[in-house]
Amino acid sequence: MTPKNLVAAWVEAFNRADVDALASFYAEDAINHQVAESPVGGKEAIRGMFADGFASANMVCLMENLFEDGEWAILEWRDPLGLRGCGFFHVRDGKIIFQRGYWDKLTFLKTQGLPLPRDT
Repeated sequence: MTPKNLVAAWVEAFNRADVDALASFYAEDAINHQVAESPVGGKEAIRGMFADGFASANMVCLMENLFEDGEWAILEWRDPLGLRGCGFFHVRDGKIIFQRGYWDKLTFLKTQGLPLPRDT
Protein backbone atom coordinates (compact mmCIF):
# COMPACT_ATOMS: atom_id res chain seq x y z
CA MET A 1 0.00 0.00 0.00
CA THR A 2 1.40 3.40 -0.94
CA PRO A 3 1.68 6.11 1.73
CA LYS A 4 -1.14 8.04 0.04
CA ASN A 5 -3.44 5.00 -0.05
CA LEU A 6 -2.62 4.15 3.55
CA VAL A 7 -3.48 7.66 4.77
CA ALA A 8 -6.73 7.64 2.77
CA ALA A 9 -7.66 4.38 4.54
CA TRP A 10 -6.51 5.92 7.87
CA VAL A 11 -8.95 8.84 7.33
CA GLU A 12 -11.80 6.39 6.69
CA ALA A 13 -10.99 4.50 9.91
CA PHE A 14 -10.65 7.79 11.82
CA ASN A 15 -14.11 8.89 10.67
CA ARG A 16 -15.56 5.58 11.89
CA ALA A 17 -13.76 6.09 15.24
CA ASP A 18 -12.32 2.60 14.66
CA VAL A 19 -9.36 2.54 17.04
CA ASP A 20 -8.40 -1.03 16.16
CA ALA A 21 -8.23 -0.26 12.45
CA LEU A 22 -6.27 2.93 13.18
CA ALA A 23 -3.77 1.04 15.35
CA SER A 24 -3.31 -1.55 12.60
CA PHE A 25 -1.77 1.12 10.35
CA TYR A 26 1.14 1.74 12.78
CA ALA A 27 4.41 -0.14 13.23
CA GLU A 28 4.95 -1.63 16.70
CA ASP A 29 7.47 1.10 17.61
CA ALA A 30 5.77 3.99 15.80
CA ILE A 31 5.68 7.50 17.20
CA ASN A 32 2.68 9.80 16.89
CA HIS A 33 3.47 13.40 17.79
CA GLN A 34 0.56 15.79 17.73
CA VAL A 35 2.50 18.99 18.41
CA ALA A 36 -0.11 20.28 20.84
CA GLU A 37 0.58 17.17 22.96
CA SER A 38 3.53 15.05 24.07
CA PRO A 39 4.71 12.38 21.61
CA VAL A 40 3.10 8.95 21.99
CA GLY A 41 5.33 5.93 21.33
CA GLY A 42 4.29 2.40 20.46
CA LYS A 43 1.33 0.96 18.62
CA GLU A 44 -0.67 0.11 21.77
CA ALA A 45 -0.11 3.55 23.30
CA ILE A 46 -1.23 5.15 20.02
CA ARG A 47 -4.35 2.95 20.06
CA GLY A 48 -5.02 4.20 23.61
CA MET A 49 -4.52 7.81 22.51
CA PHE A 50 -7.19 7.38 19.84
CA ALA A 51 -9.54 5.55 22.24
CA ASP A 52 -9.23 8.38 24.77
CA GLY A 53 -9.70 11.02 22.06
CA PHE A 54 -12.85 9.46 20.63
CA ALA A 55 -14.26 8.94 24.13
CA SER A 56 -14.00 12.66 24.88
CA ALA A 57 -14.69 14.37 21.54
CA ASN A 58 -16.62 13.97 18.30
CA MET A 59 -13.70 14.07 15.87
CA VAL A 60 -14.15 14.12 12.10
CA CYS A 61 -11.46 14.48 9.44
CA LEU A 62 -12.52 16.02 6.11
CA MET A 63 -9.65 15.59 3.68
CA GLU A 64 -8.78 18.73 1.74
CA ASN A 65 -5.52 17.60 0.14
CA LEU A 66 -3.43 14.47 0.23
CA PHE A 67 0.07 14.43 -1.20
CA GLU A 68 2.77 11.79 -1.46
CA ASP A 69 6.53 12.11 -1.77
CA GLY A 70 8.52 8.90 -1.49
CA GLU A 71 7.86 7.35 1.93
CA TRP A 72 5.83 10.37 3.10
CA ALA A 73 2.17 11.33 2.84
CA ILE A 74 0.99 14.82 3.74
CA LEU A 75 -2.64 15.41 4.69
CA GLU A 76 -4.39 18.78 4.87
CA TRP A 77 -7.70 18.48 6.70
CA ARG A 78 -10.55 20.31 8.35
CA ASP A 79 -13.44 19.33 10.53
CA PRO A 80 -17.09 20.42 10.33
CA LEU A 81 -16.62 22.84 13.25
CA GLY A 82 -13.90 24.91 11.55
CA LEU A 83 -10.72 23.38 12.94
CA ARG A 84 -7.98 22.95 10.33
CA GLY A 85 -4.71 21.10 10.45
CA CYS A 86 -2.18 19.02 8.62
CA GLY A 87 -0.43 15.74 9.22
CA PHE A 88 2.82 14.24 8.03
CA PHE A 89 2.99 10.44 7.87
CA HIS A 90 6.27 8.55 7.34
CA VAL A 91 5.36 5.14 5.96
CA ARG A 92 7.76 2.24 5.58
CA ASP A 93 6.86 -1.33 4.61
CA GLY A 94 3.15 -0.45 4.61
CA LYS A 95 3.09 0.88 8.20
CA ILE A 96 3.23 4.35 9.73
CA ILE A 97 6.52 4.67 11.58
CA PHE A 98 6.18 8.36 12.44
CA GLN A 99 3.33 10.85 12.36
CA ARG A 100 3.34 14.53 13.21
CA GLY A 101 0.17 16.60 13.30
CA TYR A 102 -0.32 20.36 13.51
CA TRP A 103 -3.60 21.86 14.76
CA ASP A 104 -4.72 24.50 17.24
CA LYS A 105 -5.51 22.92 20.60
CA LEU A 106 -7.39 25.95 21.95
CA THR A 107 -9.76 25.97 18.95
CA PHE A 108 -10.23 22.21 19.31
CA LEU A 109 -11.12 22.48 23.01
CA LYS A 110 -13.51 25.39 22.42
CA THR A 111 -15.34 23.81 19.47
CA GLN A 112 -15.68 20.48 21.31
CA GLY A 113 -16.91 22.18 24.50
CA LEU A 114 -14.03 20.71 26.49
CA PRO A 115 -12.39 22.37 29.51
CA LEU A 116 -9.68 24.89 28.76
CA PRO A 117 -6.29 24.50 30.43
CA ARG A 118 -5.76 26.62 33.52
CA ASP A 119 -2.96 29.16 33.70
CA THR A 120 -0.11 27.97 35.87
